[in-house]
Amino acid sequence: MALWNAQDKSNWERETLEKLVLAQVTEQRRARRWGIFFKLLVFIYLFALLLLVRGPDLGLSDLWDRDKEPTEHVAVIDIEGLIASATNANAEDINKTLRKAFEDDDTRAVMLRINSGGGSPVQAGMIHDEIRRLRSQHEDIPVYAVISDVGASGAYYIAVAADEIYADKGSIVGSIGVRLDSFGLVGLMERWGIERRLFTAGEKKGFLDPFLPLQDEEVEHVKGVIDQIHDQFINVVREGRGDRLQDNGELFSGLVWTGADSVELGLIDGLGDDRTVARDVIGIERMVVFEPKRTALQLLLDDLGVAIGNRILNWETAPQWR
Repeated sequence: MALWNAQDKSNWERETLEKLVLAQVTEQRRARRWGIFFKLLVFIYLFALLLLVRGPDLGLSDLWDRDKEPTEHVAVIDIEGLIASATNANAEDINKTLRKAFEDDDTRAVMLRINSGGGSPVQAGMIHDEIRRLRSQHEDIPVYAVISDVGASGAYYIAVAADEIYADKGSIVGSIGVRLDSFGLVGLMERWGIERRLFTAGEKKGFLDPFLPLQDEEVEHVKGVIDQIHDQFINVVREGRGDRLQDNGELFSGLVWTGADSVELGLIDGLGDDRTVARDVIGIERMVVFEPKRTALQLLLDDLGVAIGNRILNWETAPQWR
């Protein structure tokens, strides 16, 4: 039997170690390749899902049309859903889009395409004021508001900044009023024997606490605040609509009307949708939608409903125009 000498043992250990290292490197390469493959697969899946949800236009149409002949158009800005800082209908994004639309060389008119029941008076006021400012700087570009399903409260506040307002005969229009929602749990706490402990610095810091009884002076103070906001709303509507408004005692009561009734009341100027207004009123059929720049991931998340979660997490407690 041949003897196993030290040299042979050393060679065997070295070869075994080299094989182990080589196997480890090979396994790492294989794992890396599979990792790249799965990442690519996820990317392709998300991109396909985005195409399915958004359609073929992912915001790149401006690149495709870059070499095309400039054409006059109606610049369309969508104002849809709750008007608030944490939603798509926020003043910062909409005002940026408005400025871009007015500054476009081929814009002949601006259309506010509205489908909203209102929201924050501050956000609506900022949008209204920016429209008025841009109108004064671009007197040759008229502004039209077109209401689809709903154009009420804060959305109507925005609409009255336009030169003319149109809606469908069945649209919901108006709601010129202010509301502040709250609740009271005093009776329930007494029934269950729960004691409320509140510590404040400032005599009125805990006013309107839902766990404490209402105080008359606090109610009067809050009523004065919302009355002031209501007066601001009324003044803006009177300024925007002028003598087109009819003398109706309930016009500023917070009620809503159909589009057909709104024509009679002077809240809107006529009946029509975005296409008919562009064609028959403005006289330009070509419409170009202007919207905030969003990444593909933002578009996908918005369409999958993440925006709804954001609205819940950023629940508005300020007074609402409704």
